[in-house]
Amino acid sequence: MEDKNYFRKKIHEIKTRVRYQETDQMGIVYYGNFFVYFEMGRTEYLRDLGLPYSELEKEHIYFPVAEARCRYRSPAHYDDVLVIQTWVSELKHATVEFSHNVLREGDSTLIAEGSSKLACLNEKRKPAPMPEKLRKLFQ
Repeated sequence: MEDKNYFRKKIHEIKTRVRYQETDQMGIVYYGNFFVYFEMGRTEYLRDLGLPYSELEKEHIYFPVAEARCRYRSPAHYDDVLVIQTWVSELKHATVEFSHNVLREGDSTLIAEGSSKLACLNEKRKPAPMPEKLRKLFQ
């Protein structure tokens, strides 16, 4: 197991505006949508490293989500602008964990925090060691 504190904490940020269809009957962002926000953050984090998912898949490297969690801190509403922060929090032999914060732009209220752990799979969709080039980018 590798030390979680080993990483230079590169926090990647994106912004998104809450759309009406993302809210529930109470006018609050539906809880399941935070996992979509987390995926948006991961996808753009990888793109910023020069590794969009499409390129990884061309190399037969796949990253399904093996575990995800979210803790809700404050409600978000229609038309709020959310800042999604994403960073690598753990890197193991065949998994990578991303941590996420979702903040409301303007007052910086913490809306939600969570993580998503992805497994590395090879062309046969079997667990595989993290390719060295990815390991170096994540560290």
